[in-house]
Amino acid sequence: MNSFFARKFVIQGIFIAIAIVIIARLFYIQVIDKSYLLSANNNVLRKVVVYPARGVIYDRNGKVLVQNEPVYDLLVTPIEAKEIDTTLLCQLVDLDYDGFKKRMNKARAHSPYRPSIFEKQLSAETYARLQEHLYKFRGFYVQNRTVRSYPDSIAPQLLGYIQEVNDKNIEQSEGFYRPGDYIGASGIERAYEELLRGQRGVKNQMVDALNRPKGSFMDGQYDTLAVAGDGLISTIDRDLQVLAEKLMKNKMGSVVAIEPATGEILTLVSAPSYDPNMMVGRQRGNNYMKLLRDETRPMFIRPIQASYPPGSVFKVVAALTAQQAGVIDEKTIFYCPGGYRYGGGRAIMRCTHVDGATSLAKSIQTSCNTYYGYTYARMIDSRGMSGPKAYDLWREALAKFGLGRTLGIDLPGEKPGLIPTSDFYTKRYGNDKWRSSFNISLSIGQGEMGVTPLQMANIMAIVANRGFYYRPHLVKAIGEKGIVKDEFKEKISAGVDAKYYEPVIEGMSRAVNVPGGTGYRVRIPDVEMCGKTGTVQNPHGENHAVFFAFAPRENPKIAIAVFVENAGYGGTWAGPIVNMLVEKYLKDTITLPKYIQDRIYNANFLPEPKKEKQSEVNKSTSNTKNPAERPITSGIKTAEPNRERYVHHSVIRRGHQ
Repeated sequence: MNSFFARKFVIQGIFIAIAIVIIARLFYIQVIDKSYLLSANNNVLRKVVVYPARGVIYDRNGKVLVQNEPVYDLLVTPIEAKEIDTTLLCQLVDLDYDGFKKRMNKARAHSPYRPSIFEKQLSAETYARLQEHLYKFRGFYVQNRTVRSYPDSIAPQLLGYIQEVNDKNIEQSEGFYRPGDYIGASGIERAYEELLRGQRGVKNQMVDALNRPKGSFMDGQYDTLAVAGDGLISTIDRDLQVLAEKLMKNKMGSVVAIEPATGEILTLVSAPSYDPNMMVGRQRGNNYMKLLRDETRPMFIRPIQASYPPGSVFKVVAALTAQQAGVIDEKTIFYCPGGYRYGGGRAIMRCTHVDGATSLAKSIQTSCNTYYGYTYARMIDSRGMSGPKAYDLWREALAKFGLGRTLGIDLPGEKPGLIPTSDFYTKRYGNDKWRSSFNISLSIGQGEMGVTPLQMANIMAIVANRGFYYRPHLVKAIGEKGIVKDEFKEKISAGVDAKYYEPVIEGMSRAVNVPGGTGYRVRIPDVEMCGKTGTVQNPHGENHAVFFAFAPRENPKIAIAVFVENAGYGGTWAGPIVNMLVEKYLKDTITLPKYIQDRIYNANFLPEPKKEKQSEVNKSTSNTKNPAERPITSGIKTAEPNRERYVHHSVIRRGHQ
């Protein structure tokens, strides 16, 4: 009996304990913990995502390049959308009935019970009209968003654009992004996405039976604030960028200007360009397809993705690396009879006139092909080793100048250009017995060599610094603290001693400032600009005009490369562009004669539009030979050397006015 009573009290105790736990839990849920109350009231609450303001992008002087503009997304919860005036709704948001049905069906497929976007990016004007009648459309509500706005409509390729996330973006973000979010898709927007995007917030809003907002739930106790993205100060000089884009209007090519002392990019132009505001708003999709179909490829970022034969600018690198290798010095003289003979005298690489006895400085001043034919022969043939081995050493020296590899700019999509390996030539010629005469066109920056405009400008920065550079970059400082990435503070050697730069710089100064120099017509009053013209051979049509420079000679402030496709002589077309940009940056004025300015502004080197009706035979021909139909690949290498068709020319031009 006693054991029976003992078990009875144990069981009663257990039940009493359970009852106490349940009562305590109910008290906690109903009195102390409000989260369950929030959950219970979900049928009269609306969780509104608060999207953060994306970080603003400024130029180096604090002028706004990219800012935010308010727009409004119209959301719908299909199960709640009953007995609404569809005609009025369509009228307010500018839709037809088929568009309404399509959007509703898509929303139901997503979820009948959860809100989804019905119409994106309503303007402030459309939202104002809709707001007055919104209570009539049960199940519909508006969510505030911001999109990008570009006050000056400049620099789309470097600033980039944003777009709605796709499934891959969501998966890679490990849950950070949700359908409907925006993400940087190109340019600075993509490179600095994690800093610019900020952090979402949530607002719990009370609504009545008619879906009308009735204030914040629990005075915002359970709301979370959105955190704005970090602002960026870019390296770009807004005024210089505007001028450069005007000068490159109706042309194809690039402008890149760098501050040598820091590696900061002052201007980066890819022409033809487009208005970045085309990538914002409800017409974005149509505009995007229009740009993709444009045969001049305005979305192609030429400064970092186009690869051209560098032409005469390469003579600067050739002179420096040859001095460092000990095969020439500033006193080395070669005689120029009007060309360099090679292959046992059976072929000639011509100059446009006889230079006679030519020193190193003079070879830069007059852009003598013969001098660099001899120099390359010494680099490959006279170093006591096989041609391929000597070529590998030559190629390694070029790599230190950033050729044949990416420089690491803070833009996605940079290409390395092309300096073929020795194996490429060994495979081409069937053995490793080849010498300098087999690829002599490389000596003057022609042939298989491909260099990006960014690399060209960086070469000028190296020369301006007498032997080193900082990694070119587009963002000067991040956030309120002005953080600078460590990788942009690194001083990178080009592998050539400072003493070897003086004769080269002297030649570049003479080319611009001494009568008879190839760039004399574009000298700048009271500024000793050191430059180099180039006229790059283009087997598909008109030659490419190039000009490279830095200024002033002492304590340089700007290094620049201008490349104009299919324009002709470098001194005639690229030189005046350099003149105006450098003088504008250094002196805030332009003194070049007005008739020359007008000639540059009004020039049009864009290809003729393709004929819509054309036979397949003609299409095939135009796609391979006609430069007007091949605006991007004319003289530009974008493939591996064993996949390209190269044409060797026995007569190669040098730089001209």
